[in-house]
Amino acid sequence: MSRPKLLWQSKTILLLVFPFVGADVVLETRWWASQMPVVAIWTLSLSVLLGLAAFKVRSATAGAALAGAAITTSLMFATVSFPYAPWKTGLVPVLVLLVMTALATRVGRKHKESLGTAESKRGRGAAQVAANLGVAALVSNGLVLSWMVEKTWLPAAKVFPAAAFCLGLAALSEAAADTISSELGQVLSGSPRMITTFQKAEPGTDGAISVGGTVVGIVAAGLVAASGTWALEGGWWMLAVCWGAGVFGLIFDSLLGATLERRGWINNDAVNFLSTASAAGVALGLLAVVPHRLF
Repeated sequence: MSRPKLLWQSKTILLLVFPFVGADVVLETRWWASQMPVVAIWTLSLSVLLGLAAFKVRSATAGAALAGAAITTSLMFATVSFPYAPWKTGLVPVLVLLVMTALATRVGRKHKESLGTAESKRGRGAAQVAANLGVAALVSNGLVLSWMVEKTWLPAAKVFPAAAFCLGLAALSEAAADTISSELGQVLSGSPRMITTFQKAEPGTDGAISVGGTVVGIVAAGLVAASGTWALEGGWWMLAVCWGAGVFGLIFDSLLGATLERRGWINNDAVNFLSTASAAGVALGLLAVVPHRLF
């Protein structure tokens, strides 16, 4: 949970993410509605449906469901390809992420409640959604991505649409890895150990990791990376880049938790946002040296 004195960090993440996402959704919807209405209809319908489903199963509050729907819309618009099919867009990895996290949150709930680490029964809040999915939305956002391409930071995006989404997919993979490792690690493993000192710690301690939690986190990152690679018809190297970057972000998340978060300098939302950003950054660095023919 976010410490009260650090709630400004959660609010800052919301203000950083949603002006860009909101503007992108409005502009993209208007453009697709005039050029190819079927894209706008499918994108908006499925994104809203996904948000309603998350709210219905109590994986998200009303605000979080709306935020998730907006991010999904932006990611779907960013990954349109032809011939058009809605299941060949960013919807697929987001859906895989949602299903896995919803199930993992419910596994061993009574045990988590006894430890005081269970997720709220109302679901995750809008700030949590922004912290976990915000980076993926920003790096895949048409407004931001066009600037990145213009500055030649992502030259592969000029030729390969899958490469443009690789940063966002890496961020989504990290978000899945972090959530699944946290939720299932408490159930699958005994006492975790601090990543910095390897000393035993109480479950739920910031920066504490377990073998079981780490393994399922790596698997979760791979599933999201694989689903996104399949949807966008990327190559094996895209899968490796996104998966590897996601695992790096998982480790970075634990390091931030064991250091800055434990000292009270940043809250959990900031940790999640920075960790997904680190995954996107690693993917960007790898893309800079990957020959285009590997995609």
